[in-house]
Amino acid sequence: MDNINEELGLKIPQHVAVILDGNGRWAKKRMMPRQYGHAKGAQVVEQICEDAWNMGIQYLTVYAFSTENWNRPDSEVKILMDIFSKYMVDKLQKVGQKNMKIRFIGERSRLDKAMIEKIENLEESTKDNTGLNFTVALNYGSRDEMVRAMRKMAAEIKEGKLEPEDITEEKYNTYLDTAELPDPDLLIRTSGEQRLSNYLLWQLAYTEFYFTDVMWPDFNKEELAKAVEWYANRDRRYGKVK
Repeated sequence: MDNINEELGLKIPQHVAVILDGNGRWAKKRMMPRQYGHAKGAQVVEQICEDAWNMGIQYLTVYAFSTENWNRPDSEVKILMDIFSKYMVDKLQKVGQKNMKIRFIGERSRLDKAMIEKIENLEESTKDNTGLNFTVALNYGSRDEMVRAMRKMAAEIKEGKLEPEDITEEKYNTYLDTAELPDPDLLIRTSGEQRLSNYLLWQLAYTEFYFTDVMWPDFNKEELAKAVEWYANRDRRYGKVK
């Protein structure tokens, strides 16, 4: 359900999903190593969380690391994991001030034990917070998520806990990583690319897609406001005739 921001005079999406793209290219343009772009991108996430909440957005979900990103050079993967680890430690120290509720979605078994422990600590320490619902997609792929959901359902059918005729869209939703989240109203992808890259394929069925050429490290409050203004002018019909 949309909110109305009286200051901006705009309809505000309840849930915004973001594909954070362009960190490496942003750094390359500045003759800097790719990790410089990733570090800058992490700082931008921090600021956008605050801007989104102040604007009236209730849920923000970011695509931080996909199941396909393991195909990058080992050195870059290590740098990314180090950034995530430091980011989670910093977040744990600030959650009391920000009042954010933080979740992680994705397949965790490939992450190292220390990383999983930090994720669990962060989720546990923020579970009762009432501010922005911030979700990080880490080692996430939508096809992987759907396969894992179907395996859970198949196991329950085999055990006699679930009947095939009881499977509905609503029931299937409860097996997904995003079971506690509403579907996104607006998807933002930065850097000029116009594809979903295996992100929230089930959840984005009726989402509005906003693509911008701005690289993620340059994305700011003004760019977020542009995306929200564009969204506010969309006519969401959900298959109906108006």
